[in-house]
Amino acid sequence: MTYDYDLFVIGAGSGGIATARRAAQYGAKVGIAEFSQLGGTCVNRGCIPKKLMVYASHFPHLFEDAQGYGWSAVHSTLDWQKMITAVNQELERLNGVYQRMLDNARVDLINGYAKFLDPHTLEINDRKVTADKILIAVGGHPYKPDIPGIEHAIVSDAMFHLKEQPKHIAIIGTGYIGVEFACIMNGLGSKVTLLDRNDLILRGFDDDLRSGIQEGMQQHGIEILNHSQAASIEKTPEGLKLAIANSNVTVTADVILSATGRKPNLQNMGLENAGVDIKKDAIAVDEYSRTNQPHIFAVGDCTNRVNLTPVAINEGRAFADTEFGGQPRKMAYDNIPSAIFSTPEGAAVGLTEAQARKNWGEAVKCYRAAFRPMYHTLSGRADKTMVKLVVEEDTQKVLGAHMVGEHAAEIIQGIAIALKMGATKQDFDATVGIHPSTAEEFVTLR
Repeated sequence: MTYDYDLFVIGAGSGGIATARRAAQYGAKVGIAEFSQLGGTCVNRGCIPKKLMVYASHFPHLFEDAQGYGWSAVHSTLDWQKMITAVNQELERLNGVYQRMLDNARVDLINGYAKFLDPHTLEINDRKVTADKILIAVGGHPYKPDIPGIEHAIVSDAMFHLKEQPKHIAIIGTGYIGVEFACIMNGLGSKVTLLDRNDLILRGFDDDLRSGIQEGMQQHGIEILNHSQAASIEKTPEGLKLAIANSNVTVTADVILSATGRKPNLQNMGLENAGVDIKKDAIAVDEYSRTNQPHIFAVGDCTNRVNLTPVAINEGRAFADTEFGGQPRKMAYDNIPSAIFSTPEGAAVGLTEAQARKNWGEAVKCYRAAFRPMYHTLSGRADKTMVKLVVEEDTQKVLGAHMVGEHAAEIIQGIAIALKMGATKQDFDATVGIHPSTAEEFVTLR
């Protein structure tokens, strides 16, 4: 049978665009559908605009720190609207970059929402297209907890379009999205209250990293209510009143951000018409990103494996290499580095101490240092840095690396290469450090 396309991609986010371009480079005729802006969550509602706001939030501390180094005091105020406009102008520029990428790769872009009519046929607006292979890369969306008044809360997408800076923002959820926005808004001058159901934020990360970031946030003035769960939201003349379950505590804020998680974007796709299996609200795939239909694949957040932009890109490229490049390969999910762009920043690669002990028990040894970085000896700030290696003693293999402090993401990115290559503690010990630097602490731990 003759098809319109060798490959049709549903969703022009980071994973979808990377896949389409790679397949086209191998000579495939490729089409892609997108009903919103190019670039998906990362470019338009996630990593990029959020990181720009992180940068903006750091300037007040820099102004203060400079006085310890002899600079006169700086009196500056934030123009919220100017910042938001500048951020969104950058996103418009990136949309143009992605459009040129697709044009240069000769990938056909169809603007609209794609829906399966049958296993090989999609309907986009009033147009029908057929494809030999189909890749689903539709990403995910934020969801809100089911509590009374939740309609008054916003999700992370709306943070980049607030008309005014809230004087007080309450945030429900302490995953990396909630934590990052708490630090951003605190740095920009808003009062921040963060609700955490547990005793430490950032569940799933190493406990030393979690406690280090939580203590740093509290030192910077963020109110963290541990063991607290949102019960209801009520709109009052004073603002939005957030009630805490099983207590008399309430928080009244201008804005309430719900950051309790994300779900795959699978609604109204007609997956039942293609016979694609769904498990736990996500598209079920094998190690080659193949669904139960041999010609339909899925990558990225819609599969709910590891929901990170570089992972979606790598999954997509592995699929294209395998199916169109004659180079079969699988995405490797071990030692994927990740970062929390909080203040203080955190980053990690490999296993947490708890995960390692679950597998190796007493054979695990941890090397840890916490110290005041040299930068703050003159700034006067009490911020601390923490570095940690998790090691299996018998082989001396480094199983995990964790850091809290400035430039944690940049440092852990390099260490991730070492872990990917199977580095041992002796390898770290034999490496000469760059002095004076924070990164050298990883090769001087004893």
